[in-house]
Amino acid sequence: MKRVQLLDCTLRDGGYLVDAQFGNTVIKGMIKGLSESGIDVVECGFLKDEPHQKGSTIFNNAAQLRPFLPEDRRQTSYVCLADYSRYTISNLEPFDGTSIDGVRACFFKKERYDVIDFCKSIVEKGYKLYVQPVDVLGYTDAELLELIEMINPLEPYAFSLVDTFGSMYKEDLRRVFYLVNQNLNAASRIGFHSHNNLQMSFSLSQEFIDMTQGLRKIVIDGTMAGMGRGAGNTNTELIMQYMNRKYNSGYDIDTVLDLIDNYIDGIRNTCTWGYSIPYYLAGSYSAHVNNISYLTAKAGISSRDINYILNRIGGEARKRYDYDLLEKTYMEYVGIIRDDEKEVTKLRESLQGKDILMLLPGHSIVTHKDEILKYCEEKHPIVISVNLLSHDYPINYAYFSNKKRYNYWKSSSRFSEYKKIVTSNVSNEENKNQVILDFTRLVKCGWDQLDNSGILLLRLLDELDVASIAMAGFDGYSHDASSTNYMQKEMEKTRNTLNADEANRDVQSMLEDYLNTRKSDCPLSFITPSRFELNH
Repeated sequence: MKRVQLLDCTLRDGGYLVDAQFGNTVIKGMIKGLSESGIDVVECGFLKDEPHQKGSTIFNNAAQLRPFLPEDRRQTSYVCLADYSRYTISNLEPFDGTSIDGVRACFFKKERYDVIDFCKSIVEKGYKLYVQPVDVLGYTDAELLELIEMINPLEPYAFSLVDTFGSMYKEDLRRVFYLVNQNLNAASRIGFHSHNNLQMSFSLSQEFIDMTQGLRKIVIDGTMAGMGRGAGNTNTELIMQYMNRKYNSGYDIDTVLDLIDNYIDGIRNTCTWGYSIPYYLAGSYSAHVNNISYLTAKAGISSRDINYILNRIGGEARKRYDYDLLEKTYMEYVGIIRDDEKEVTKLRESLQGKDILMLLPGHSIVTHKDEILKYCEEKHPIVISVNLLSHDYPINYAYFSNKKRYNYWKSSSRFSEYKKIVTSNVSNEENKNQVILDFTRLVKCGWDQLDNSGILLLRLLDELDVASIAMAGFDGYSHDASSTNYMQKEMEKTRNTLNADEANRDVQSMLEDYLNTRKSDCPLSFITPSRFELNH
């Protein structure tokens, strides 16, 4: 039996990016192709307490997997992952050799005493037991030894070192491995499951393969093209290449490359994963990936801000996703309270009863320039630009609630000439051309995109009794690489389009909330194409 086994978990860990909806054709194609490549273990998806849907890698029992497994299994083993808290193990029928042959039992540290019976049931049903403790670095040495002592009587097939937050360094890996190796049942394999937040995943996997030689049989997890939530995982194809080159393992890498071409590359058109500064920060702080998703959804947040907020939350709290705590911490960080009644009164005196054109930075203000200028000539509106400056349009006020955009345009030679409306999270610099408003006056919590500048300005204008509002450049986001989201290409930020569909839904919901709760019923219209709808 091979000392080193490679386990591909694309259909499970990669499933987080597509809500487990790969499609039946893709699922069958991936499993068949991975088997043909010589992969040792394929993780086919999840076992959960929810109905199996067509095209999904979430299953309720082993029988539901049979149609997806190849007739010729070659030497490949097939497993699924079962979260202790999300699966009733009695739903799993006894092993009969026609479906999966192993179950990966996943659990949090607080569940470690309760999970033993769950694991015992997997063994009694005849399946290989893979023990997957979440965040192995979150265990003290004593706690880890205690867990191994409880698990050993079950003689698990494998016990995995799970680097949940992608925060391991080599010394961490060595320490945990030697501790487990000295105390785990001799016949059990030790597995390694890593994430690439610190760009250490491939290096750590190599280290693990080499340092365990002569000591223990092992299992290495990977995903094709590193597909996985956030920073992603160890690349299956890279580990295969390493094993072929150094240990002459004979994996068929070309078959895996075909799978990536045929199935994975298409997913990249709508999903993004891989190393980024925010996910590096998540790894540095051992922070739950959803905390990063929440923070990066904020238009005006910088990497420095994310670093500060994660540090402010605290150790254990960072490891879970607490929406309310995160939102509270974010608002405390950016919500500089300011007495702005005089400023609001001044703006009301200037804008009351006036027609307003909001000029936002969507690409449509480039493609529909003539229509916008014609509107200005005919209606003579007060033009308020949003997080942008442009010599192409007669701008009366430049509005900024995005600190990054403010700093970007601050270097413009004519920046000081513009009358500016600025929220307190951006600047508190007093000058005659800058009106500063309390950021918290305009923000409503409950949305990931709560600081969307267009919505914030709409709420401000609702307090100023304007006659009408027209919007140009309020385009929405697109995943399409060929589509330009902003008037200038250099304004494009990866995090703006990581979850374009979700962002658009969030802004649409905020727009509907504005329409349903506003004080005024002044006309509101789009004069350039928009992904959003005015349902009023």
